[in-house]
Parts: sequence; structure tokens; C-alpha cells
Amino acid sequence: MAVPTDQNRELLQQLRIDRSTDTVATSPGRRGWLIAGVAGLLLLLAAGAWYFFVPRALAVHVMTARPIPAGAGATASVLDATGYVTARREATVSAQITGTLIQVLIEEGDHVKAGQVLARLDDTSQRATLAQAEAQLQSARALLAQDQAQLAQNRRDLVRAEDLVQSKLVSQQAAEQARTQVDSQSDQVASRTRQIELAAASVRAAQVQLDYCTVRAPFSGVIIAKAAQVGEIVSPFSAGGGFTRTGIGTIVDMDSLEVEVDVNEAYIGRVQPGQPVESVLNAYPDWKIPSHVIAIIPAADRAKATVKVRIGLDLKDARIVPDMGVRVSFLEEKHPAAGEVAPQARGVLVPADAVRTVGGETVVYVIEANRARRRTVTTGGSAGGERQVLSGLASGDSVIVSPPAELHDGSAVTAIGS
Repeated sequence: MAVPTDQNRELLQQLRIDRSTDTVATSPGRRGWLIAGVAGLLLLLAAGAWYFFVPRALAVHVMTARPIPAGAGATASVLDATGYVTARREATVSAQITGTLIQVLIEEGDHVKAGQVLARLDDTSQRATLAQAEAQLQSARALLAQDQAQLAQNRRDLVRAEDLVQSKLVSQQAAEQARTQVDSQSDQVASRTRQIELAAASVRAAQVQLDYCTVRAPFSGVIIAKAAQVGEIVSPFSAGGGFTRTGIGTIVDMDSLEVEVDVNEAYIGRVQPGQPVESVLNAYPDWKIPSHVIAIIPAADRAKATVKVRIGLDLKDARIVPDMGVRVSFLEEKHPAAGEVAPQARGVLVPADAVRTVGGETVVYVIEANRARRRTVTTGGSAGGERQVLSGLASGDSVIVSPPAELHDGSAVTAIGS
């Protein structure tokens, strides 16, 4: 085995790797910058994750549920009676002309607006009449243009004839004849003008008849009866034999609902206009509707010995429909004794926009510890943009008004308003 010489040792020393240069990469200053960069990147990633994945609080408008005052004091019934819900504004809609139905655009339960189209009649004849009247109008206008052009020519002829008379070139009779032509043509133009007015009136009359083929709602309300079908003949006049319908449908203005009761004439003295009343529908015996006396009809029924009384409902609700049976109690105000607190009506009032229907349940969202909490409630009537909540809420609860679609039970919220 050969022993390395000094020259070989020097060559081996040159080939050896000097690891002392690695200290530059792992120096304390370089390592600090590396750690700071990694930490900053982690902070940015954490901030981005928080922004995109952590739910942010929704800004919601809130109002406070308030109690329903029952008045200055408790009330006691002085008279009970029974009656029915009636509509002061109800109409059976029909066409103003006789015609065949080609469209019926209503069904029972539909809500319609004033002026909305309910049905259409066959308007072939009316359109032909309108086209004829418009053609006559155009013809009259064309004839008027011709007469006006002829009148202008006659006036120029008259001027020339008068000039020739002054020059002694024609006789006075020629000028008189030219003047007669002008007067005659002026009368013809006036006659054509009257004919145009008559033709325009005929167009308007034909347009009215055409408009009668479209049946519109006279006021906003709900359709409670559909009386005719496509293909049937409707007429504003009653016809024998049952082949002609006199109505297309019946519309009721639900805002005009009130109660009519018959009060025994022996007790009518206990009823006064404006008197508070408590109405209870036979269909909802646990729901007491605040009401008041509108008027006492100044006529008695001789056969029944009763007087009719109109009662207004202070709360409107979709559950109240015409012809429902009602039991009413005429109330007499009973002032509380000294130191006695006047009672409150049942439930609280909240904005109508706060009530929602979710999964077949009536719910309201309230704020608890900056979180939205869903509560199932039982509602009563409505009045003036507010809804009566009979159970599920307490006076003073912060209720979310018009809850956004993304709001759910437990969502973080920020209250706006109070």
C-alpha cells in the first residue's frame, strides 16, 4: 500500500469541502428575517380566512314590541247580540253590452286591483264598426282638404275678376259670379268641418263600445264568486230561459268589512254611536276583536221588533270573511278605583313586516345578546301597519323588522334603530 506523499496530502486538502461557508446562510440576522417573513405570511393567511369564513354581524332594523292598551279602564258588557260580517263595498261585475265571453281571467279567492281586466267579450263587430267610423273620418278630412283648395282658387279668381272690372275689361257681373263662388265654397268648407266633427264623434262612440268588451274591476278587492265561463253570453239585462248570464263575478272590498247586528228595540237605548264593542267570530271563539259602533240605523223591523246596528272592526285580518257569524258585546267603560291599575289588552303590537311564515309556522325574530333568535308566535288582527301577537312575545322585546333572507336562528346581528 502506497503512503501518501506531501504533494498528495496537499491535493487531498484542496478537494476537501469547507463547511465553514454555511454559516453565512444560517447566520442570526438571516434567520431572523426568514422567521419574520413566515410569521407575516401566516398572519395574512389568518386574516384572509377570518374575512372569508368567519360570519359577520348583519345590520338589522329593530323595534320594540309594545303592549296594547285597553283604554282608561276595564270594560263591562251591557248588552250582547248576534249578527253577521257584511261588506259595505261589494259588487257583481257584468258587461255593459251583450256579448259572448272569450276570456275569463278570475277565480275565487283572487286579489284584484282597481282597473284590472277581469274578462273579455268577442269584439269582432265592435272593431269593424270602429274601423268603419275611422274610415269615414279620414274620407271627410280628405274632402275638406279638397274644398279648402277649391276655396283658395275661388278667392284668387275673385281678386282677378275685381282687377279686370276696375280695368273695364269685364263686366261687373263676372266679379259678382266670382264672389258667389267664394261664398258658396266657404259654406261647403263649413259643412265639411261639421261632417268631420260628426265622424270624430262616431269614432269615439265606436271606441266606447269596443272598450265595453273589456270588463275591468271597479275597485280593489277579492273575488268571492265566479258566475260565468268562456263561451257563455253575458248581458246587463236579465233574460228569461237561463241562457244569458247577468254577471261575471262578485268582488268584495275586504277593507270595508263590518258587522251588522239586530238589537231588540227594548234595549236599543243602551247602544250609542262610537261605543266600544267586543266582537267574537263563531269560527274563532278565543279571538276577541276590538270594535266600535258606527251607526244605529234609524228604522225598526216591525216583524222582529229589532233595530239594525252597524259595528266597525278596529283590526283587519284575512280570517274575517263576509257572512261569518259574530257574537258582539256592547261595552260600558268602567273606571278603576283609586290606586287600581288599568288592565292591558291581550298580547303586544309589532310591525307587520316583522312577522314571517317559515315552514308553515308564524315566526318573529328577536335580538338576544347580539344574536337573532326565532320565536314561534300566535298572531291576532292587524291595524295601521302593525300586527297583534297574542303569544310568543313580551312587551319590550327587540323585534327585527323586515328580516333579510340570509338571517337565521343564531345569526350575529347589529341593531339599527329602536
